[in-house]
Amino acid sequence: MATSPRTPAARTPRRRGTTPQAGAAAPVLPPAGADQSETQRRVREGAGLLAAAAMRRLDADLEWYRALPAEDRSWVNLVAQAGITAFISWYADPTRPPHGVGEIFAAAPPELTRSISLQHTLQLVRVVVDVVETHSDRLAAPGAERELREAVMRYSREVAFSAAEVYARAAEVRGAWDARLEALVVDALVRGDGDDSLRSRVSALGWSGRGSTLVVVGTAAAHMDEVRSADLRRATRRSADDALVGIMGDRLVVFLGGEGDLRAAAMSLLPRFGPGPVVIGPLAPGLAEATRSARAALAGLAAAPGWEQAPRPVLADDLLPERVLVGDDDARRALVERAYTPLAASQGSLLETLSAYLGAGRSLEAAARTLYVHPNTVRYRLKRVADVTGWDPLDARESYVLQTALAVGRLDAAAAP
Repeated sequence: MATSPRTPAARTPRRRGTTPQAGAAAPVLPPAGADQSETQRRVREGAGLLAAAAMRRLDADLEWYRALPAEDRSWVNLVAQAGITAFISWYADPTRPPHGVGEIFAAAPPELTRSISLQHTLQLVRVVVDVVETHSDRLAAPGAERELREAVMRYSREVAFSAAEVYARAAEVRGAWDARLEALVVDALVRGDGDDSLRSRVSALGWSGRGSTLVVVGTAAAHMDEVRSADLRRATRRSADDALVGIMGDRLVVFLGGEGDLRAAAMSLLPRFGPGPVVIGPLAPGLAEATRSARAALAGLAAAPGWEQAPRPVLADDLLPERVLVGDDDARRALVERAYTPLAASQGSLLETLSAYLGAGRSLEAAARTLYVHPNTVRYRLKRVADVTGWDPLDARESYVLQTALAVGRLDAAAAP
C-alpha cells in the first residue's frame, strides 16, 4: 500500500558527510527534496510496471516457481506484488522500519511457507530487487538513480533478514509440534493402536512406507534436552529412508523403515543410546506390523540383564529364554512353534535324543548309553535338530535356548486338555 509523499517543504534533504577536503573523495549526496519527491511519484506510478516485470522474471528464472500448482503460483505472485507495494510505501518514508516478511506474506495462507522454502523466498526477493534495479533509470528522477538503487538494496537486506527470522521461528514451532506428534505416534505404535488417524499422522511426519520396518530400543542418553533430541532425530533420519524417534522416560524407541540395510542403520545409531543393552526387534514387513517388533524389542530390553554375555546390540529373538522368564507370552509361543512342535512332529526320535543329550549334561557318550545307540548316531540326530530348529545343540548358548523350548513345550502339553 503506497502512502502519499511528503511535500518538499515538510522534508529536509539528508546530506551525508561535509565539504570534502582537497584530495578526498566527494561523498555521495542524495538529490534535492523536489527530485526525491519526483522519484517517489514515478516509483508509485510504476508499481504496475514493476509487478508485471517481476511476474515475467519469476516465470523465466525460477524453475521451482514454474513447478508450483496454479494456486500456489497465484499466491507467490500476490506476495511479490505485496513486496513491491511495501517497498514503495517505505520509500515514501525511509525513516520508518521496512515491512517484514510476515507482513508481506500476510495475504497468503500459512501453508505457503511449506510450499516454498527460505531459499526460495530469498530468490524471490533477489528477483524483485533485480527488477527494480533494472527499471531504476526509468523510474528515478534525473540524478536520483543511485539513491533509488541504494534504497532498494537496503530494503532487500532488511527483508532478507526478516525472512530468515520468520522461517527460523516457523521451523522452531514446526519442530516442536512434530516432536510432540512423533512422540504420540511412537506411543500408539508401541501400544498397538493402529487406526486410520495414526496412518495420517505418520504420513504427516514424512513416513513414506516403502520397504520394511525395524524397531530398536535402549536406554536414553543422560541429559536428553531439546538440542540433543533434535540432533538424535537428524541422525536417525540420515541413517534410513524413514525414521521415528520416541523418548519414553529413560527408554529410547526408534522405528527405522526403508528398502536399505536397516540393521546396518541400527548399528550406526548405537552411540546415540545410553549405557546398557540395545535390542533390535524382528524385521516387520511394514509400519502397521511393527507393533509386534516393538513389543519384542521392549521385552528383550527388560530381559537382557538375564544374559550377561549378550552382545550390544542384541536381537530380540536371541533373548527368547530370558523373555520367557520375564513373562513374555510371545517369546513362549515362538519357542514352542519354532522348536518344540517341529521336533515333536519329526521322524527319527529327534525330541527324545535332544532330551537325553540335555539331561546327560550335554555329553554325547552319556546320551548314547541312555538311548542304546552309537555316539555318532546321537551326533547325527543333533545335527538334524539344528537343521529343523535353527539352533545347534552343540553350542552352549543355543542348547540353553532349546532346553527352555523343551521345558515350555512340555508344560503347555501337560496343561492342554
